[in-house]
Amino acid sequence: MTNRRDILSALAIAPLAVPLAVPFAGTARAQAWPTRPVRLVVAFAPGGFTDIAARLVAERLAASLGQPVSVDNRAGAGGIIGTEAAARSPADGYTVLMGTISTQAMNVGLYRTLPYDPVADFAPVSGVATSPNVLVAHPSTGITDVATLIARAKARPGVLTFASGGNGTSSHLAGELFKSLAGVDLLHVPFRSTAPAASALVAGQVDLMFDTLPSSLPHVREGRLTALGITSARRLANLPELPTVAETVPGFEMGVWTALFAPAGTPRAIIERLDAAVREALPQLQARFGELGLEPFVAAPDALAAYLRSEIEKWTAVVRTARITVD
Repeated sequence: MTNRRDILSALAIAPLAVPLAVPFAGTARAQAWPTRPVRLVVAFAPGGFTDIAARLVAERLAASLGQPVSVDNRAGAGGIIGTEAAARSPADGYTVLMGTISTQAMNVGLYRTLPYDPVADFAPVSGVATSPNVLVAHPSTGITDVATLIARAKARPGVLTFASGGNGTSSHLAGELFKSLAGVDLLHVPFRSTAPAASALVAGQVDLMFDTLPSSLPHVREGRLTALGITSARRLANLPELPTVAETVPGFEMGVWTALFAPAGTPRAIIERLDAAVREALPQLQARFGELGLEPFVAAPDALAAYLRSEIEKWTAVVRTARITVD
């Protein structure tokens, strides 16, 4: 999703220049902000992980900022359309993007050209939410843990299948990361989205999948799927019996995430106020997040910039190793 304009080395965003004739003009504008509604762009359709997190945060931000915060769903082209629209918006604090692991990190390696640069065109604002995936298997495979999966895959390379929501999606790249770190060969079976992929797994048409936790848990509890491991770095407090994949495959960690980004050049005072409002909202949302399989993603602007760099490097390497292309 990028034009590769030195994406990995351009993390520092230049400060907004203030004309000498009006040295406090930028500060004055930031202090007055906001005086009208703020638009929160979501580059995906309503109802998904990103949209749900955006709507929960938007309500809290509106209360904190004293102005309405409306969610603007601009779906299409794997998030490219909405993300480009946000990047090209005025840098005045009245348009912000709910960026994701795919729009801001994974697509850097997946696309040879992009109409926006996730680093140069955006200023990181604040982390919002994260959710681990879960590695699940169909019971007919007889696989009940990650170690058994690895042994089976090494004994019969390329036989076990894993479903995904499509080529280059997070569920696909999670599988490719697992293959690389575990040293196994699994056959990728892409579907048009995660819903039909999960349905195929439940039906026993494929063997494995890195699915979202809210989607898989009901099937696991009713015995239609077997949970092998969670993709977070540590076990979840509400599922302490479920091991992490990393306990068997050191270094494996993967979670989908959302975070706020503003167009590059947005005054730092506005970014800091937005960040403070988000971090004030996250503790209030923790219980609701937990019900949805989400966790607060606490990251101030500089921390988010550093995290973004690590995610870009990580997933670009996975894409290159697996030789994945989507355009």
